[in-house]
Amino acid sequence: MAEELKAGAVQRIVGAVGKALAYLVMGVFAFMTVAPIVWLALNSFKSTQEYALNRLGLPRVWTTINYPGAWKLGEFDQLIGNSMLYTAGATLGIIFFSILAGFAFAKLRSRATAPLYGSFVIGILLSIQSLMVPLFIEVSQLDALLGGLLRLIGLSKSGQVNFFYDSRIGVLLIYIGSGLPVAIYLATEYIKGIPSALLEAARMDGAGYFMIFRRVILPMSIPIATTVAILNITGLWNEFALINILVSKTSLKSLPLGIFRFSGPLTSDYGKQFAALMIGMLPMLFFYVAFRRQITKGVAAGALKG
Repeated sequence: MAEELKAGAVQRIVGAVGKALAYLVMGVFAFMTVAPIVWLALNSFKSTQEYALNRLGLPRVWTTINYPGAWKLGEFDQLIGNSMLYTAGATLGIIFFSILAGFAFAKLRSRATAPLYGSFVIGILLSIQSLMVPLFIEVSQLDALLGGLLRLIGLSKSGQVNFFYDSRIGVLLIYIGSGLPVAIYLATEYIKGIPSALLEAARMDGAGYFMIFRRVILPMSIPIATTVAILNITGLWNEFALINILVSKTSLKSLPLGIFRFSGPLTSDYGKQFAALMIGMLPMLFFYVAFRRQITKGVAAGALKG
């Protein structure tokens, strides 16, 4: 009896120590995540002179002029709307097309399924940096080809067309295409877990494939759609490399390109630079705070179902 009590006490001590270590590790990582955000927020209210003398402490004089100054210099009134359009449009496109393709790959088997699925999934291995030059050349050639075709049929005299380059449609198409490989893989694996009996019952009731997709697959794919949205929203909002080569007009640029302006002649104006970074970060912070429960549920459900 004494030995059992002793063993139980040891187990409780080991469990308490393990729990304490787990909380310690999580606390350290939480601090490493939150501390830079707090530091950035505090320094965005300092003047450049005060930042040079006091980089870690609280602002002695809270300077709010940095935010309107950064907003004006970065032309964020135009760029933030573009970022919202690109992020929302590309995310919805990635969700719709990935679930549509996942339905075909998971439930509509044919000889073309394996090679088509492989051609999409192999995109996971390709980095954005390796695609930048080919994408720029392809976009330019597509515009030249489309312009030549329109001039040939008499719809354009100059033959100069900006359908893919320097256009919102071109940016959205590239963003959707770059997000599809991972999304299609996740959607296909998720939809494989949906019972085929449901689809067969719908077919017996006279439903076509599109009706099955709309009435059965889409409603049951909400968890994986949430997961795909979570994986893409932050990346699309902060995306810089692709849009930097896809657009040259200020009216078509996104928020990260506006923030990039502060790395040039305005590098020494730290107050406005930090304020610009906070302006770009705040929408994602609000998104997480507002949808943190849905984000947690969506990630858990998407992972477990697949």
